[in-house]
Amino acid sequence: MIYMDHAATTPVREEVIEAMEPYFNKYFGNPSTIYKVGREAKQGMEEARKKVADLIGANSEEIVFTNGGTEADNMAIKGVAFKNKALGNHIITSQIEHPAVAETCNFLEKFGFEITYLPVYNEGIVKVEDLKKAITDKTILITIMHVNSEIGTIQPIKEIGEIAREKGIVFHTDAVQSVGKIPVNVDNLNVDLLSISSHKIYGPKGVGALYVRKGIRLEPFIHGGGQEKNLNSGTENVSGIVGLGKASELAKKELNSNMKHLSNLKEKLVKEVLEIEESYLNGDIERMIPGTANFHFVGIEGEGLVLLLDGNGIAGATGSACSSKKLEVSPVLKAIGLDDVDAHGSLRLTLGPENTEEEVEKVVEAMKISIERLRSMSPVWNSRN
Repeated sequence: MIYMDHAATTPVREEVIEAMEPYFNKYFGNPSTIYKVGREAKQGMEEARKKVADLIGANSEEIVFTNGGTEADNMAIKGVAFKNKALGNHIITSQIEHPAVAETCNFLEKFGFEITYLPVYNEGIVKVEDLKKAITDKTILITIMHVNSEIGTIQPIKEIGEIAREKGIVFHTDAVQSVGKIPVNVDNLNVDLLSISSHKIYGPKGVGALYVRKGIRLEPFIHGGGQEKNLNSGTENVSGIVGLGKASELAKKELNSNMKHLSNLKEKLVKEVLEIEESYLNGDIERMIPGTANFHFVGIEGEGLVLLLDGNGIAGATGSACSSKKLEVSPVLKAIGLDDVDAHGSLRLTLGPENTEEEVEKVVEAMKISIERLRSMSPVWNSRN
């Protein structure tokens, strides 16, 4: 298999599995207990907390473990909203957020919160001027993702954070698609809250983290025994947390070399794919993460292309993995101006460090054959040609 859907998930690295294994049997204790096996579990968890913090330039006491990026987003947004409702009820986000953010904001509207969804235009980028105009005296939270999961565009998080800080507004970013892939430093980005997912950086599924800047107060997300600074009660997933810690350590160590490799691969991929007739890259290539490329092709169905590629042992996607089974047009592609027909003809390829130039060549060749086959049966294509 040639795997090019790393934005959906990544395989767990052998080093991560080896780090996790002792915490299933040897260090199996409950980290809230005070006897030896519990202390050993706690120690492993706290070492992992430091590794996660080091990856994003934070202090370890600012890391709260969650069961994934979605829970981290929910914890941040609902935590700020319900803690600060007496101060205001306005939240600003964008039209291209992951469902973990978009659906959480939709949910909060039922409780009287007002949500502003900023446009992103053809480039897929939020304009800082639009953000400034959207702020009111009731704005208590800005939540804008760092990197879009479908088209890979990088948002002006640092500039948005500066504005939020000037106005005294809490700022959250979903950094699930950026942490471990491009440099992320919470102080440089001026963020108060930042969400991380383990399985996007070669760690296990079912674990993530939320960075909470010191002094930021949240309403507890899960009530119970008070674990994770009383924000996320319940016995922690120690083995998963250790795995996230190891994955974070490796991601930091290999960041620069991986970025260079992925940039080279993507340049080759984009160049060769755009040689296909009536093919287009979605988003602004100058402000895009190294490993992500989202294309649309006139006269095809993206789902058909994904299935044909799958038949050739190639894994790609039509959009975010969390919504790819839905038949609706991607809100992200609609937000950047694609009509329904072109949006349905999209393909997302997301590269990983293990991909090679030879694999890129094989994928492009398979795409050419598959697209030709689909177009031969397409009334849209045949009516134009």
